[in-house]
Amino acid sequence: MSDPRLTFKEMCAKYDVTPRTLRYYEYIELLQPDREGRARFYGPRECARMTLILRGRRFGFQLEELRQWLLMYEKEGTVAQMKAWIEMADRQLVDLAMQKEQLQHAMDELQSLRNETIQDLERKA
Repeated sequence: MSDPRLTFKEMCAKYDVTPRTLRYYEYIELLQPDREGRARFYGPRECARMTLILRGRRFGFQLEELRQWLLMYEKEGTVAQMKAWIEMADRQLVDLAMQKEQLQHAMDELQSLRNETIQDLERKA
């Protein structure tokens, strides 16, 4: 029995992505579906890659970083992949920590301005 394959439409629905997104991932060679005429079919390999791509996007990785990581995985195997992933994760954790700090600063500033406005409003009432 062969592995189950998803059609283009099923792939979009399963991963909640637009057709444009899926075509773009193919264009930049993140995904390589089987083609039969004009139809595209996605097997377990492509589904696993899509799961990794979406997880990486959620963590804030750029598509080019993910593409390089996936290429390395196919060519160099698990040890190289793990080392590359650790380096990418370390860089992304630094970036996310900076974003978190900036966001916290913005939230603190907004809260302060809100509180000052409430006090001004109470004085005028």
